Amino acid sequence: MPLIAMTREMGSLGKDVASALAARLGKPVVHHEIIDHLANKMRLRKSHVVRFLDGKANIWERLTTDRTSLSIYTADETLAVAEADTVSVIRGWGSAHLLRPIQHVICVRVCAPLKVRVQRMMSRLSSDDEAFIANEIRLSEEAHAAITRRHFGVNWQNPEEYDLVLNTERVSIDKCVDEVMALVTNPQFQETAQSLQMLANLALETHVRAALRADPRTEKMSLAITADQGVVTLEGTVDRGSEPVLASEVAGALPRVKEIRNHIKIGTALRARLNG
Repeated sequence: MPLIAMTREMGSLGKDVASALAARLGKPVVHHEIIDHLANKMRLRKSHVVRFLDGKANIWERLTTDRTSLSIYTADETLAVAEADTVSVIRGWGSAHLLRPIQHVICVRVCAPLKVRVQRMMSRLSSDDEAFIANEIRLSEEAHAAITRRHFGVNWQNPEEYDLVLNTERVSIDKCVDEVMALVTNPQFQETAQSLQMLANLALETHVRAALRADPRTEKMSLAITADQGVVTLEGTVDRGSEPVLASEVAGALPRVKEIRNHIKIGTALRARLNG
């Protein structure tokens, strides 16, 4: 069955669309569940992570948030959910951009004009402060834009990044679900041996990257990682006393890793010291 990866604008009713889709498909939506695992891996409070992702972190929270680790662990959690095959919809977390290379993943964006979204949020929050609500939406969108640019190099509002864009000003929630379901049954989006292998490869690459980041001995290594049917290739240059063999040890301890091809090189400065 296809997996739906969805992104939404605040006030677009994307949450309602995701819930209705999950009910139609008989599998749950994943969104908040990722937060707990992510906060644990980052050794931060859940509220800290939420505020940072929403663009509302204070200066101390911004300074104490490792953006690279956040990106790596978010991808790791998202891929773990995707390959588990226990959910129908992943809402947010950059899943639509992270999983876009996988043929059986349907990438959906739910949107609506700003004026409509402001009115909806004012009604939902029982507020008549239009300027405040508009500013909250703006902050949310700026944070989302910055994260997707940094992590994926894309403009999240670009319709070309999605298989389907739904404007809830003109399309009802039920009709949105119908439109997505049309793709769910489309042969082009069905699982194949090739698409499942691509997902497995991407997931293993991500799990290796997260494991290297989590281990104090390898956390500073910046490596290119590729995986193909359990064969993991590590490439890059390390310096300052790093031991390439440690990366092989950390990666090789993960399930489904059958072979490690270590092509890591020691940087020139370190090589000179070793030979001196």
